Amino acid sequence: MKLYSIYILNKAGGLIYQNNLDPSLNRLTANDYLVLAGTLHGVHAIAAKLTPTIVGKDSTSTTSGTDPTANNALLLSTGKVQNSNTNKTGLGSIETDLFNLYVFQSLTGIKFILITSPNPILQKQHEQASETFRHLYVLYSDYVMKDPFYSLDMPIKSQLFDLKVGELAALV
Repeated sequence: MKLYSIYILNKAGGLIYQNNLDPSLNRLTANDYLVLAGTLHGVHAIAAKLTPTIVGKDSTSTTSGTDPTANNALLLSTGKVQNSNTNKTGLGSIETDLFNLYVFQSLTGIKFILITSPNPILQKQHEQASETFRHLYVLYSDYVMKDPFYSLDMPIKSQLFDLKVGELAALV
């Protein structure tokens, strides 16, 4: 799997980080990147609304937060209750002949988007994308969120974060 681009969107859908890792690809304009981020945020939100049920571990389906009996049953069976504002699934991935796009949304609403080369073995690529998201989130936590000069939901301008993302892309 080759990483083409990495995007990070804030919880409102604004593009706060964009890194094109493959210099051979055509560049978009700054406005096109913002439109792309807003479109992906909107599609992710719509996809989450299209799947309003949660499938539990026991393969029973419950609605999120509307039925107190269902919430009690979920709490008793799993020890957890589904928060009404939790995004259940949303857009997870898009596979095409030219590229694959993967989306990970953190609990705080930050979306991490990877655009990669296509791979005929999708299961392996999904596992690689999950591992890359895990490493990317650790880098984001360590080099962006712990930066005393960074303000939430503002563009990420950390050179050290850029360097570490480049190292991560080289390992993938």
